[in-house]
Amino acid sequence: MDEKDAELLRSRSRAAFDAQAPTYDESMQGEHARRLYPHVLAEVARAVAGRPAPRLLDLGCGTGALAELVLEGVPGASLSCVDLSPRMAEAARARLGGRAEVLLCDAERLPFRDGSFDAAWCNDSFHHYPDPERAAFQAWRVLAPGGALVVGDAWQPAPARAIMNAWMAHSREGDVRIYSEAEMRRILGTWFSDVAWLRVGQTACVAVARKGA
Repeated sequence: MDEKDAELLRSRSRAAFDAQAPTYDESMQGEHARRLYPHVLAEVARAVAGRPAPRLLDLGCGTGALAELVLEGVPGASLSCVDLSPRMAEAARARLGGRAEVLLCDAERLPFRDGSFDAAWCNDSFHHYPDPERAAFQAWRVLAPGGALVVGDAWQPAPARAIMNAWMAHSREGDVRIYSEAEMRRILGTWFSDVAWLRVGQTACVAVARKGA
């Protein structure tokens, strides 16, 4: 995908989530993401268990609802959040206050130093990334050795996935692709030394990718 097409997708995502921000936490648009919250939270907590002050990163934080749950579930953590949508970032700042920094930026261009975090997650945003390999690399880069990336995202069995991916080519919300288990393992496995994948119901999955020590 060339940069012009990638920027068009980003602009569509930005506009869609700006529009959804005021109602996202209660609306149908946010329902799929909300169903993944307990699964992503559990994997993040497991990834940093035993660390006294883990450094965490939320990629595509939306309104900050999941970030707030993680802060409650992982005592002593420090948290940075990023989102492409200005209105989502504003909502996250309002929700989280001084408990986290919230930056307006692209998951494919993270402004953090190498090895800055112990765990990162992206919930229901991976299928919006124009260049998922680059996003995976950026997450790998900013994680410390032994760190983990948790990806909660949409999933469908093969026939339905083919239909959804054909529709996504015409999406006005910046959707790119729903990935199969094999595709997700390949993308994350390019950088991460170990990738686990779990189906969640009929429409979602959680992948956990570990950076080598």
